[in-house]
Amino acid sequence: MGGYLIQDFAFSVAGGAWDWVQYQAPDEINKTRIGDFPCVMSITVEVSLLSGKTATVQAGLDETVETLAQRAQIALGVGKGRLLDSSGVVLDGGAETADCQIRNGDVLTLHVKTVQIQCTRSSFAAILGDGSVLTWGAAGEGGDSSEVQEKLKDVQQIQASLGAFAAILGDGSVVTWGLPVFGSDSSAVQCQLTNVQQVQATGGAFAAILGDGSVLTWGYYLDVYGGDSGAVQGQLKNVRQIQASRWSFAAILGDGSVVTWGRDDFGGDSSAVQDQLKHVQQIQSSDYAFAAILGDGSVVTWGHAGFGGDSSAVQGQLKTVQQIQAAERAFAAILDDGSVVTWGDAEFGADSSTVQTQLKNVQQIQASCAAFAAIVGDGSVVTWGPAVYGGDSSAVQGQLTNVQQIQASGGAFAAIAGDGSVVTWGDPDSGGDSSAVQSQLKHVQQLQASDSWFVAILDDGSVVNWGGEDGGSDPAPAGTAHAAAEDSAPTADSGLRASRCADGSFCAAGPRRNAGTYARQFRRSEWPRLRPQDASSRGRSQFQMGLSTEL
Repeated sequence: MGGYLIQDFAFSVAGGAWDWVQYQAPDEINKTRIGDFPCVMSITVEVSLLSGKTATVQAGLDETVETLAQRAQIALGVGKGRLLDSSGVVLDGGAETADCQIRNGDVLTLHVKTVQIQCTRSSFAAILGDGSVLTWGAAGEGGDSSEVQEKLKDVQQIQASLGAFAAILGDGSVVTWGLPVFGSDSSAVQCQLTNVQQVQATGGAFAAILGDGSVLTWGYYLDVYGGDSGAVQGQLKNVRQIQASRWSFAAILGDGSVVTWGRDDFGGDSSAVQDQLKHVQQIQSSDYAFAAILGDGSVVTWGHAGFGGDSSAVQGQLKTVQQIQAAERAFAAILDDGSVVTWGDAEFGADSSTVQTQLKNVQQIQASCAAFAAIVGDGSVVTWGPAVYGGDSSAVQGQLTNVQQIQASGGAFAAIAGDGSVVTWGDPDSGGDSSAVQSQLKHVQQLQASDSWFVAILDDGSVVNWGGEDGGSDPAPAGTAHAAAEDSAPTADSGLRASRCADGSFCAAGPRRNAGTYARQFRRSEWPRLRPQDASSRGRSQFQMGLSTEL
């Protein structure tokens, strides 16, 4: 045997090849030859899930742990995950099984985490069970992560702006990709992005909380989206949470006070209520305003009055508030008795008077651009706001029983029922019609949404998505990043024309990449995202840059 110590082994012949079925302390020579006999050496291990389900899997000693994990995933019928040895140590996927000291008969654990998905306005990024990332959607807005794919390992969290993503890795560093105009370029602060604990995003900028409680910001429109926090940097110490509106950031400090920056008139300036912002527990934001829940359950609001920044009309009712949800221009607060208080723009969901008697024992609220949906204690759903945004669920009300979760796109809602099926309603172009994929929507565990698309994660880790302005369904990602429906996206040289329509909506028309004409009429709620005083002129210039009215 050439002096190599081999103990407790047995040989068997299978298909004309020697098979190594038990081993101790293998070395490089033992992997390929024993004496003059060529061998195919392998081990058999038992792999279990946390649920207790197990499978027996075989792997060659010269194969990687990743290959072993893939076999286990197939055998167990689950998505990607991390393999842990019998001591609970995560095994390196790129290492060979022999080098990891895995023994024949060992019991390993496959840790499959729930798929986490974040979205920009037109692309998605999913953290898979093994910490890798899969992206799809509009390539230029984060749907194509190929340039940073090698860096996207051991990803813990992803945050999204309108057109870019930022991922926190296990070592606390950050990887960004997408459209630079929306904050994908973090090169100016990259060397400082270490030990990052949390990332939050406005429409075009990111803010990261570091391990020491300080904050780093970056973004293209530094003075517009909150990418420049220089004016308040000295105050950003011991930060424990950050919330963002479309244009501004609000940070809760360790003592319960709040520091804000970004567009002054859209929530970046909280000086008018600064003396009230004490013992803040939670902050929620509409597009241009913030609402903070204090320790005593009262609420303080600031920002654009038309977007919920002025809550004076209902201030006396805002007591013992437990949770706040926001649409673009309105807020809804759940009180400790399960009732609901709403404020903001009445045409965009702030008027809940028609359903107020039904809003009892409310457990959860979700919001589209201008409508709300509440799950009440018996598992039924109450909706209000404009029907075009999902405010009318009467057509599916009989199906909305034992609802577990609701998610919202820009103009529609999707609810997971108790049996794992999905019920949708609202604007078909925003995912309100799921009929094309209804037969696939079974055993759904989680829902996520962008402005026009829904994504459902099934119990086997697979993904089903639907929506889009053409009413069709973009195929679920098949393992690699791809661009979805990019032909219909306006580009920098598209010559797209934009104007304000007589009914107050915003219209755009121009050449389409795949011939024909690209045309869309934007809903009324979309153009106020521009500066209200110059929505038409600013919108036209942004379209010619290849950007949308969501700026």
